[in-house]
Amino acid sequence: MGEGGRWLGLVVAYLVGSTPFAYGAGRVLRGIDLREHGSGNLGATNVLRTLGTGAGVVVLLLDAAKGAVPVLFFREWFGGGTGPWWPALFGLAAVAGHVRPYLGLFRGGGKGVATAAGVFGALSPGAMGIALLVFVGLVAVTRYVSVGSIGAGLALAVTSAVMYGPTAPRAILAAVIAAFVVYTHRANIGRLRRGEESRFGARPAGAR
Repeated sequence: MGEGGRWLGLVVAYLVGSTPFAYGAGRVLRGIDLREHGSGNLGATNVLRTLGTGAGVVVLLLDAAKGAVPVLFFREWFGGGTGPWWPALFGLAAVAGHVRPYLGLFRGGGKGVATAAGVFGALSPGAMGIALLVFVGLVAVTRYVSVGSIGAGLALAVTSAVMYGPTAPRAILAAVIAAFVVYTHRANIGRLRRGEESRFGARPAGAR
């Protein structure tokens, strides 16, 4: 497709990332807008706490697929040559769509963790595996999903820089995603400082 096809691929990757699976789960399963329940976040953690484990796992996998599909297939579908930059950019566009979806007028998305995991699961399974171990370990010790998510994002950035060099596309993308994750968890960081953050396994009042 050439250069124009690559830019079209970025737009499509953003639209794929914007697909609101968490919002759809709330509407289909309980007729609610998840932005008005639980944490108000359209992410898998809020789905799990508000709608249950089964729905949370399904949304987690779908959100991860939003990141993996552009990385795996969009270079072939839309072009991107043989260099490493375009798959990384397609993945970044998907994460941006999840965090700032057009359907919410660039507000009301998720925090980007599951979609970023899908991106790096496809782009760099080794680095993603280490980040996943950090996530599981931190959540197991602290029972805070937010702590695990932030720690995993930072681990992904450090691991990618060590594995590929700090100027490699995958390392730069990992650093950008880590900054995304910290930024989208700024409210959680405030609650952690105040001792008000919900622990994993706790469910909001009224949740079933």
